[in-house]
Amino acid sequence: MDFNVLTEKIARHYRKNLPFAIYSFPETDLLHSIFQNDDSLHVATALNKPGFVLAPFDYKGVSLFIPANESGVFQTEFVKDVFNVVPVPTSSGKNEENRYCKLLSNTIETIKQGEASKIVISRPKDFQLHNFSVILLLKRLFSAYPTAFRYIWFHPKTGIWCGATPETLVQVKNDAFKTMALAGTQAYTGSETVSWRPKEKDEQQQVTDMILEKLKMAATALQVSDTYTYRAGSLLHLRTDITGKLNQETTLAAVANALHPTPAVGGNPKIASQEYIIKNEGYPRAYYTGFVGPILENGTSASLMVNLRCMKIQENIARIFVGGGITRNSDPKEEWEETQNKMQTMLHVLKPMLS
Repeated sequence: MDFNVLTEKIARHYRKNLPFAIYSFPETDLLHSIFQNDDSLHVATALNKPGFVLAPFDYKGVSLFIPANESGVFQTEFVKDVFNVVPVPTSSGKNEENRYCKLLSNTIETIKQGEASKIVISRPKDFQLHNFSVILLLKRLFSAYPTAFRYIWFHPKTGIWCGATPETLVQVKNDAFKTMALAGTQAYTGSETVSWRPKEKDEQQQVTDMILEKLKMAATALQVSDTYTYRAGSLLHLRTDITGKLNQETTLAAVANALHPTPAVGGNPKIASQEYIIKNEGYPRAYYTGFVGPILENGTSASLMVNLRCMKIQENIARIFVGGGITRNSDPKEEWEETQNKMQTMLHVLKPMLS
């Protein structure tokens, strides 16, 4: 499909309130699109049918789903826009900062009391949009972050969810799989040669250890890469790649249930940190830090990505979600600044629609 034909189809589907998903894998200019034929709200449990899934943070085996067998499926070469990615000023009141830092201080105290070793704390921020265009959103999102998995999901029941995530939950091809441990954050200032503090190294190691623990009964031939600095847009992270072979009886749904939420978005231990988040964050995460992505070939091939660096757009309001991993050595002020930096990823996309 020609790119201009694709954009016309997206605009038409959006006007008619018909569900669709557009996505592109890292380092490619190929857009994959799936346009549902009606406005039904589908769900997936087994993750064994082709389509596109959007799962919540509080995942209990059910995700939203656009089924391929009730949709038109296309591939299109993407025509990139060229624009400068510059910081977008944000106005955050002192009360907003104080509330978040107080929550972080309480979380650090909880960790010091031994209830968890890491808890990921997040916050949302709403931005009023003017002259919103789903096509402009598409062009800027997919042009700005070529090294990320980029997607736009739309359903009239959910509004738009979109993002440029650097983190894989799990990729599967037949019995081979790969995943990653991603944690620690620094702003990219022109060089990927940086120093990482013990707090960030510990945070990343916790993610790696938990993933390996969860996979040891489900997979064999596990291989773990050296940890390295990975650039995702304007941010740097610590990353470790993990590969292996799934056992014959292990399903995609079983792997997703085992890994999600990873310590990179929930904490450690898994259940205690997730319960703390739901009780104390003060807002529903919904699909932020859930997982998103395509399932192909009846579940024997899939790319499920952690829904980070994302936002929800509904009724001309963009809600951007940002957070960070908290350990006993965290500093609330530094964590606040980290979330301010992370917010820039989606603000760069929205910039021409903010004024």
